[in-house]
Amino acid sequence: MTREELLRLLGSIRSVRAGILGDFCLDAYLLLDSQASEPSLETGLPTRPVRSQRYAPGGAGNVACNLKAMGVKSVSVYGVLGADPFGREMQRILADHEIATSGLIVQRERWDTHVYMKPFEKEKEQHRLDFGTFNQIHPSTFMHLLESLERALPELDVIILKQQVLNGVHTREMREALSSLAKNSPGKIFITDSRHYPDDYGATCRRLPYREAAGFVRGELHSEEYPEPSVMEDICRQLFLRWRAPLFVTRPDQGCVVFDAGGYHEVPGLLFLSQIDTVGSGDSMLAGIAAALAAGATPAAAAEFGSIVSGVTSQKLMQTGTASPEEILLLGPDADRRYRTDLARQIRKAVYYDQTEIEIAGALPRGKRFTHVIFDHDGTISTLRQGWEEIMEPMMVRCILGDREADESLYDHVVAAVRDYIDRTTGIQTLVQMQGLVQLVRRFRCVGEDEILDAAGYKALYNEELLSMVRKRIARIEKRELDAGDFTIRKSRDFLGALHGRGVTLYLASGTDQGDLERESSILGYRGLFGGRIYGAVGDVTKEAKRLVLERILAEIGEDTPGRTLAIGDGPVEIRETHKRGGYTVGVASDEVRRYGLSEGKRRRLIEAGADLVIPDFCQMGPLLALLFDG
Repeated sequence: MTREELLRLLGSIRSVRAGILGDFCLDAYLLLDSQASEPSLETGLPTRPVRSQRYAPGGAGNVACNLKAMGVKSVSVYGVLGADPFGREMQRILADHEIATSGLIVQRERWDTHVYMKPFEKEKEQHRLDFGTFNQIHPSTFMHLLESLERALPELDVIILKQQVLNGVHTREMREALSSLAKNSPGKIFITDSRHYPDDYGATCRRLPYREAAGFVRGELHSEEYPEPSVMEDICRQLFLRWRAPLFVTRPDQGCVVFDAGGYHEVPGLLFLSQIDTVGSGDSMLAGIAAALAAGATPAAAAEFGSIVSGVTSQKLMQTGTASPEEILLLGPDADRRYRTDLARQIRKAVYYDQTEIEIAGALPRGKRFTHVIFDHDGTISTLRQGWEEIMEPMMVRCILGDREADESLYDHVVAAVRDYIDRTTGIQTLVQMQGLVQLVRRFRCVGEDEILDAAGYKALYNEELLSMVRKRIARIEKRELDAGDFTIRKSRDFLGALHGRGVTLYLASGTDQGDLERESSILGYRGLFGGRIYGAVGDVTKEAKRLVLERILAEIGEDTPGRTLAIGDGPVEIRETHKRGGYTVGVASDEVRRYGLSEGKRRRLIEAGADLVIPDFCQMGPLLALLFDG
């Protein structure tokens, strides 16, 4: 969605009136710190000291808070709480969000407020304590709840039915009554999110995970995580024909698919470089879809908006967060998405061009005439910096742990977090990676605040070690012990020469510092082919070289740029940025140690970033040139 589209939709949402009937749950986060533990005088067992505690609404409560946070005009809630401190806390939180709570009923017997108590130790969730598992709704409570919703119905634009737990308000009688209410309320939008009974709510839209959707059609709850697109579409079609209402099916890492009267639509999942916490993200997605539908959006547009809302809250750790209009506008217009996840994760599904190793992941470049080609540098052409991960990983681990003597558990936890972060951020500016390191250092709290460096400080530490390795390799080239070809991807220099000979304008864009990029491309013998069009990092995280190059090309050759621009790289950044702008992309998934052959890890990242073709190297230069330039 563009910024203008989001602004219009958020403006319309400000007039929406929403009601939610469902299971109101409370997420209780207890952050434990075993350093203060001592033996209990009564039992002799070690105590579990709580450093801090935090409470946030879950289930229907989280949906309500998300609706209000994104700017919905009014939100009224209908549910049951227990006569306990947790129920009072729920009432307080909802009231603080200016949510109308007159429809919340306190049942004093046989009902505890639904609470998920989550102890965290060293950022890992321990055994959860659940309250409300044995609840039984009283007939008078049931009638009061239903009558409250019926009275409010004329003033509501959208009604959300949120079923979260087995022993909640959505009994069989309640489901039948709500289905009847939806059928007899033409013009009202009802949307159901039911964990256990999605088949029981007639005349309503539905949101449900793929796992449950496949279970209804195929009778198997544990279906494959990454189904074939044709399988996914068939399952959604069958459910749409069964329920005759728009259907929203969410999938792990793969976004959402929609099936409505207009057919099948796919909204790719969002891609994040930072750590995420998906607890409550389904509630955020539901709130975004419901608000957008009530504001007049199509189901496909509502799903895209819901994914942005969910993306905002997923970045808020250890909390069921909300998304404000400002946060939605910040993420939405330039959101990075995860494409073709099923193909990326399953190499057996790869399709190759004309008996070559050139994998066709997207559409072939039919009718395109590429005049501008953007190359990434490290890993795409040069291997001078091959092994940078082996330098960055121990450097980051040392910075996170500081002088602390880490036990095996903590050390393994830090290493796993660093490896995951490096894997997700490959290809972005080093300075941006170091901003993430600052966050990691704070997250583990092994180093005092006064000892934490800024991003530039950490980058200096890393560069000192990295450039030492690079200088040694350059020295061997200068001594003619090794050739420049020993530090380039196989046939990459020949490919550059062939493009230059065809009159193609070449650009080199990299997250490497500008001076180093110019020096290294000169030593490896191809700087002159770029005619001064070499763009590296300049120490400003707001100036992403690859994004700036694309914008500069747009300005140079005008509106037809996307159809004439080709990006070739081994990192997700240049692939994503070109894909978002309508250009064509070739991912270089090369084994940098051998300098040829396929790296399956790179292949996965590149396809998810939007690569149209994937090559292991430039050895099959003839077929690649023919495919790209000769049709």
